[in-house]
Amino acid sequence: MSDLLKYKVALLTDRGGRSYNEDACGHWQSPTQLCCVLADGAGGHGGGDVASKLVVQELVGLFARQPSHDGATLAALLRQTNELLRAQREPGTDRQDMHSTVVSLVLDLVSGQVHWAHVGDSRLYWFSAGRLLRRTRDHSMVQALVDAGILTADQMSNHPKRSELRSAMGLPADALELSSGDGEQAVQPQDVFLLCTDGIWEYLDDALLERTLAEATAQQASQQAWLETLGSEVRRLAKHKASHDNFTALTVWVSAA
Repeated sequence: MSDLLKYKVALLTDRGGRSYNEDACGHWQSPTQLCCVLADGAGGHGGGDVASKLVVQELVGLFARQPSHDGATLAALLRQTNELLRAQREPGTDRQDMHSTVVSLVLDLVSGQVHWAHVGDSRLYWFSAGRLLRRTRDHSMVQALVDAGILTADQMSNHPKRSELRSAMGLPADALELSSGDGEQAVQPQDVFLLCTDGIWEYLDDALLERTLAEATAQQASQQAWLETLGSEVRRLAKHKASHDNFTALTVWVSAA
């Protein structure tokens, strides 16, 4: 087991300017794999927080029973999770219209390979050698405008329709749009993964994430210290907006064996 990749996980969640937190996250590990899941619920008071917790719990449970080894298989687990979420809806209650985003990352500790899957606008960032290597693309109206060349990526976070999603967990199976991927290279020591809800990336652009990560690395700061810096930056940049969104981040830092 001495040849396995080593890693550290850190979590940060904050209700922001809201009265309750609809975000949820968690991770599961076996001797050879790490699975991380993060979700952002919606659907009215009581519905969103239930949805996000259900998505995390159900996906982690499915993965623990039948681990995926590629993005397509993880995407199939997301579809199963979607059906489990829909089965928990209760007409006439806060749960009748609950939805959630989800993003999941799986790291193979033996091969160093990674894969992921996501629905909605919660994101995965992969930093290698201190630079952003990959970032997931949202299932949102503004992402569609960027893809069409109508908006630039820098305009996404300030667009009035930023929160309008094209897909979310809770939709019927035939309407659910999801994406998955497999790493084109093996993970390297010092690579960093960040899973986060839109309450993070709405305020923190790619350049700020890279800069704060470089500062944390140079100072040999802890993984938790980097997340606390991101949280402080969100609070600073969102202080003009009293009801700013919940924000949640989960980070995985890979180190040499």
